[in-house]
Amino acid sequence: MPEQGDSSIQDSAARRDQHPPMTRDERGWHVTPAPDGRGMPERPQARPPHRTRGFLWFVLALIAVNWLSVLLFQPASGQPRVTVSFNPFFLSQLQAGHVKSISSKGDTIQGTFTTKLRYPPGGKKATPTTLFATEIPTFWNDTQLSALLKEKDVEINAKSTTQGTSVLVELLLGFGPTLLIVGLFILIARRAARSGGMGALGNFGRSQARRVDPEQIRVTFADVAGIDEAKAELSEIVDFLRDPGRYGRLGGRMPHGVLLSGAPGTGKTLLARAVAGEAHAAFFSISASEFIEAIVGVGASRVRDLFVKAKEAAPSIIFIDELDAIGRSRQGSVSVTGANDEREQTLDQILTEMDGFESSEAVVVLAATNRPDILDPALLRAGRFDRRVAVQAPDRAGRRKILEVHTRSIPLQESVDLDDVAAATPGMVGADLANLANEAALLAARRGHEQVQMPDFTDSLEKIMLGSPRGILLSQADRERTAYHEAGHALVGMLTPGADPVRKVSIIPRGLALGVTLSTPDADRVSYSVEELNAKIEVALGGRVAEELIYETLTTGAESDIQQLTQIARQMVGRWGMSDAIGPVAVLSLDGQGPLLPGIAETSQHTQELLDEEVRKLVERSHREVTRLLEDHRDQLESLTRELLRAETLDAVDAYAAAGVPLRATEPIA
Repeated sequence: MPEQGDSSIQDSAARRDQHPPMTRDERGWHVTPAPDGRGMPERPQARPPHRTRGFLWFVLALIAVNWLSVLLFQPASGQPRVTVSFNPFFLSQLQAGHVKSISSKGDTIQGTFTTKLRYPPGGKKATPTTLFATEIPTFWNDTQLSALLKEKDVEINAKSTTQGTSVLVELLLGFGPTLLIVGLFILIARRAARSGGMGALGNFGRSQARRVDPEQIRVTFADVAGIDEAKAELSEIVDFLRDPGRYGRLGGRMPHGVLLSGAPGTGKTLLARAVAGEAHAAFFSISASEFIEAIVGVGASRVRDLFVKAKEAAPSIIFIDELDAIGRSRQGSVSVTGANDEREQTLDQILTEMDGFESSEAVVVLAATNRPDILDPALLRAGRFDRRVAVQAPDRAGRRKILEVHTRSIPLQESVDLDDVAAATPGMVGADLANLANEAALLAARRGHEQVQMPDFTDSLEKIMLGSPRGILLSQADRERTAYHEAGHALVGMLTPGADPVRKVSIIPRGLALGVTLSTPDADRVSYSVEELNAKIEVALGGRVAEELIYETLTTGAESDIQQLTQIARQMVGRWGMSDAIGPVAVLSLDGQGPLLPGIAETSQHTQELLDEEVRKLVERSHREVTRLLEDHRDQLESLTRELLRAETLDAVDAYAAAGVPLRATEPIA
């Protein structure tokens, strides 16, 4: 036993020497790149074949060969051969006895004059020469020409039209261009093969995964905050990738696949990169949708190629994002046209590759999805994705840690309290908090601040949650109606037990809304009671009921409120069993579940009618309660509306004071 312990210590020391601690960069991050991806080294791009040095030497060699051929086959005398007209120049020179000899090849005549002549005659720039060439017209009388040549005693030679004077010239002219084109294609093909593909055609069956080598991965668990439970579950995977033999000695087998599930933005991809960074393993990242092509079988080929590369680079991690793109449940799926064949073949190939893992292979498949409930059962059985890690939204303490990570490189003023910011952001995940920190930094830069201040965070949070203010000018009537509408929301939220406290009321148009009322809970919520859900419905009805009381007419301003309360009411009746008429029975199925075709209800027509009736009763009961509440507190509604028209935006303290309602004792909120 002591010997084994010493060996383990030596192995750990060797790994530390091979992978030294990562340095802290100048911006304040403990690692490079930052968790949000900034600082990732750019991957060198392969130069096109026509821009490589070898290709340039090839082109220069062709030019040199062409130049040498011109020098070798040009006339030795150095005189230029001039092409002259057959009539009148050639015939006149023949009649005058100035033609010494000719040679013909078909209709082409080449010859020499007895003396140097200029062509065209009288041309000052023409070079005198005795060499000429001309063409005999096909309609010319050859008998007369032959008699004239014989009369002038001209030496006549003939060349064969089928046999050249030089075999090399014939080869160069006949096969040279073809050989050059073939050689060019061979050169490009060899270079493409050495670079790992044959262009678009060769890459069809190759994996599109992006590989990041261990020395380029700079994200570790220190840069993942707020999800400590998930990090603890993945620590075994890190240990296995560092030392696979440690678990094999005890007969254990590490999971072949780990499924990371959670809402968008919770940090699943960041967590996968951190596992690779901690284990110093190669990281193959790909989205599941990149496996799918129009050609059936390409996806399966890419899966095989990906797993081969990962096994060669072991220890390695294969990360498949958005697994549900190919891993949806196949139960009840009907394909008349065969459109799902490619997706199913890709899924089957993934299952086959994961079954083929050996216990000693240091390769782990990490997959991420937002919808674990719709995955195929074959993926989730033991031996494949047999470990599932839920990445939940962080609590208040977790949000504080995430804000610390994302503000490392941001100079903060001493007045910035990250605890208050974390308390004001319930429900936000890591991506939301990263966006908040970035928006605060941008806003501080626009305002000319040297450091990011607390008002920058507050205003950025309002921009994210409420939307950016719009520069539109409302008429006095619309402005007054909007004030009554928002005052109705706010007053119902102040007076209804179980409703979230009102944080801010504004009649400044933001986004698509003419006014907003912000209500957030004091602490994180994991479940809601019937009373709290009814309070949400009543607060949503407050704006519409206020308009009914004041104007005795209806407008379209409550559209989003009606959609929100209808969704809550349907969930209460159809999923959460909060109706006595239906009872604790789920009659609203989740998307993607059930054996029937999409769009086909799993319940009877009578149950659907009963669901609609119960929802209507629930909303009408809440409507009566809100109407009675606002009628009893009409003076407070008017007071709050007047203050809104004057100030346009009211914080919690001012809003409660204007309504004459005692401010609730809450935790500090930014």
